[in-house]
Amino acid sequence: MAANAPGENLKINGDRLWDSLMEMAKIGPGVAGGNNRQTLTDADGEGRALFQKWCENAGCEMGLDQIGNMFARREGTDPDALPVYVGSHLDTQPTGGKYDGVLGVLGGLEIIRSMNDLGIKTKHPIVVTNWTNEEGTRFAPAMLASGVFAGIHTQDWAEDRTDAEGKRFGDELDRIGWRGEEEVGARKMHAFFELHIEQGPILEAEDKEIGVVTHGQGLSWTQVTVTGKDAHTGSTPMPMRKNAGLGMARILDLVDEIAWSHKPHAVGAAGHIDVHPNSRNVIPGKVVFTVDFRSPELSVIEDMESRLRAGAKAICDEMGLEVEFEKVGGFDPVAFDEGCVGAVRAAAERLGYSHRDLISGAGHDACWINRVAPTAMVMCPCVDGLSHNEAEEISPEWAEKGANVLFHAVVETAEVVG
Repeated sequence: MAANAPGENLKINGDRLWDSLMEMAKIGPGVAGGNNRQTLTDADGEGRALFQKWCENAGCEMGLDQIGNMFARREGTDPDALPVYVGSHLDTQPTGGKYDGVLGVLGGLEIIRSMNDLGIKTKHPIVVTNWTNEEGTRFAPAMLASGVFAGIHTQDWAEDRTDAEGKRFGDELDRIGWRGEEEVGARKMHAFFELHIEQGPILEAEDKEIGVVTHGQGLSWTQVTVTGKDAHTGSTPMPMRKNAGLGMARILDLVDEIAWSHKPHAVGAAGHIDVHPNSRNVIPGKVVFTVDFRSPELSVIEDMESRLRAGAKAICDEMGLEVEFEKVGGFDPVAFDEGCVGAVRAAAERLGYSHRDLISGAGHDACWINRVAPTAMVMCPCVDGLSHNEAEEISPEWAEKGANVLFHAVVETAEVVG
């Protein structure tokens, strides 16, 4: 056990955490048991107000930056020590669940409440964070405000993002009254921890209680346009066809083969496909589709991109088709800080929880914050791996154990005094 590691009997109040999750879920209810608390809506503002009230009741001082990120601070004994940050997001998908993001924010709050109950003091302050617009549903892209904080996006660019109705991010932030005066990204961190549901099936399938997230997958989106010739499906002889749809099918088979060649962590598929003219009795003359490759290793992503381009061109050349490629999105893989990851792993072991290393297939605020501070993530299982769905579900026990690991990792990193 590390010198300043908390004892294995140190636990959060699981019932209070669950009650807080259920209370927050009453704000912005969905139509099927989940939540619709999209960023910068009135419901988002109401959820923020409840979070602020709870934090202030726990003795924290709330900070707010110019893009709406919230920072609830519990003081440490050393005024010069950099704070340990912990948190996630309160915004949801339009048909979102009650736990995605929210567990990480309220799990952080529960750490503060439990420290108060137990009279624990730390050298470093602890700050619970709610990042604005993690989901990116209403205002693309995802992880927008943490991206501004980490210097990925400019504040002006972020504030000019518009929703489907043409409303600006900056205007909506002002409308709900959650713009602060603090410069975005001015804060310095000792470390950052994020608790999240897995959003995948691995932990539940393997009966593991905790996921120790070591990496975040990188992503590459390549839009592929294959052009052939529209022709009648009944009267065009097989040797005379330039079937763009068939070319796409062969390329998608190649995509699957490429992803499998880098198993077990690489994945690949096409989720967005447009077929033209998309008529029952016309051979497709043009298809446009986006290939999504992901891996925790940059060299693997680069290899998959290269093989896609070379292989697709060879397929199309043989079939008399034209092909064009455009890189339309992506970000590099994330390797989380070894020290912070070690603190999470040690906490799970100290508490006697079954655990395994995980690579996050989804993007999280922690992926951007990792650019500016030592960072790690804790994950708990979710039923059937289902997320971004109102049927998203976890158990109170999973929530409690995830928060206990978070508690130990954060308190150890913040250095217990006395």
